[in-house]
Amino acid sequence: MAVLDNFSGFEFEDLMEDVFRNLGYENVRQAAKTADEGRDILMEEVVDGTRRAIVVECKHTGTVGRPVVQKLHSAIATFDFDGPKRGMVVTTGRFTSPAQEYATRLEQNGDPYPIELIDGTELREIADEIGLDLYNGRIEILCDETLRPYDPAATVDAPVREAFRDIENIAASDLPEPHSQVTFRPVVSITADTNAVFETSVGVIHRINERTRFVVHAKRGYPQVADDNVVTLVTENLHTTVDLDENRFEKVFDQVTERRFGQTQTEYKEWAVDRLQDYHTTTVTYTGDNNVTYNKTCEPNLSDISVQSIEAVYLPEVRQTTELQAYTYPYEYYAAGPSRVTLENGIHRCVHCETSGSDETYTYCANCGAIACGSHIRTERLEGNPVCTGCAVTERFALKTKYFYDDHNLEAFRTEYAAMPLHEKAMENKPLAGALLVSLFVIVGFLVVSGVI
Repeated sequence: MAVLDNFSGFEFEDLMEDVFRNLGYENVRQAAKTADEGRDILMEEVVDGTRRAIVVECKHTGTVGRPVVQKLHSAIATFDFDGPKRGMVVTTGRFTSPAQEYATRLEQNGDPYPIELIDGTELREIADEIGLDLYNGRIEILCDETLRPYDPAATVDAPVREAFRDIENIAASDLPEPHSQVTFRPVVSITADTNAVFETSVGVIHRINERTRFVVHAKRGYPQVADDNVVTLVTENLHTTVDLDENRFEKVFDQVTERRFGQTQTEYKEWAVDRLQDYHTTTVTYTGDNNVTYNKTCEPNLSDISVQSIEAVYLPEVRQTTELQAYTYPYEYYAAGPSRVTLENGIHRCVHCETSGSDETYTYCANCGAIACGSHIRTERLEGNPVCTGCAVTERFALKTKYFYDDHNLEAFRTEYAAMPLHEKAMENKPLAGALLVSLFVIVGFLVVSGVI
C-alpha cells in the first residue's frame, strides 16, 4: 500500500495510533515495547454508557492468517481491564479465509472477546475519511470549523465602539463604520500524557505522571506555542465552533482570508512528543547503596508520551480600522464569539508620543481627528473645546501660550483680546496675575510697616 509497505512495524503502529485517535477512540496508547504479547495498541470506547477496552494487533504487510487472530484472542483474555473487552486486527494486506472464519465464529457464538478485522481495502476507506495520505503515511488536517469571528448577539464593530467609550470628547454613535477584515488562522490544540518511572538499584528515583495541554499556531514554518490567554480563549470555546463558510462571512466583513495548516497532523504530533520529551528531561541526584552521590539524567522514552488528542480549528484574527479625519486607528484581536484577546489597540494610544494602554486618559481632537494623551491635549481658547498640540495654532497672550483650532480663531481672539480692559487681559495668565497681586500686597504691607503710608 504505497509507502506504508515500507514502514517498520513500530512506524505502522505509531500511524495507527493517530488513526484511531482521529476516529474518536479514547485513551489511545501503544503497549509497552517488550516481548510480543499480541497487542500493539490499547484504547477505549464508550457504548451505551459502558466503557470498553479494545486491544489492537497491527500487521502492516502481507497476509494475516488465523494464528495471529487466535493469539490476539488470548491477549484480550489476559489483558487486565475492569470491564468488557474486544479486539481488532489491522493490516495493509488481507486476511486468509481461516482468519475471517475464526473471527466470524467468535461473533456468532457470543464470545466475550469478539475480534474485528480491518484489511487494506477498509483502511483506504478510513484514510479518505480522516485525511490519511497513503502515499506518505501522513494524516492531513481536514478542518472546516472555526471559532466565531464575532458575537452573533451584537454587531461586528461592537468591540471597536466599546474601545472608543473610554475616549473623551467623542461618542461611539458618532463613529464612522470601520473597515473590518478577518483572517482565519490555523491552530491545533494538543493534549498529551507523559507517564515514566526511572529506577536504579536503590529503587524509584524519579516519576512523571502529567497531562499537558497546549495550543499551537499551525501556520507554515516551525510550530509556535500560543500565549496563555490565547490557549484559554481556544480551549474554552472549542465546543462553540461554526462552519468556516467564506460566503457567509463575506457578507459581514469587508475582507475574508483563510490560511492553510502548515504541516500534517502527524508532524504536529511528532513535534509535540519531541517537545515534551525535552521538557520533562531532568537531572536527578540520589545516593546509592554505597553512600555515594550520583547524578542521573532522566529522559522519558518516546513511548512514555501518549498524545491523547489533536484538535484542529481556525482562530479568527479580526482587524478593524477606523478613519477619523487625518488618522487611522487599528484594533486587532483574536475572536471567539463575545470573547477576545487583543493584539493591537491603536485606539488607546497617543498619536504624538509612545503613551499607550488603558491606564491613561485619552481625548479626541475634533479639529484634526487625533487621539492624544493628557500631555498633548489643551483647551481651545476661543471655543473652549479640546485641541491637540499637533494641530493647534498658538500665540502668547499675557505671557502665556494660548491654543486655537486655526488662524481664523486666533485672529478672532486677537480682536477680542485687544478690546479687553487691563485686568481681564491679566487674567489670561492667572498664575502671573496672582503672583503680581501677591507682590503688590507685600509691597503695600512693607510700606505700611515702614510708616511710609
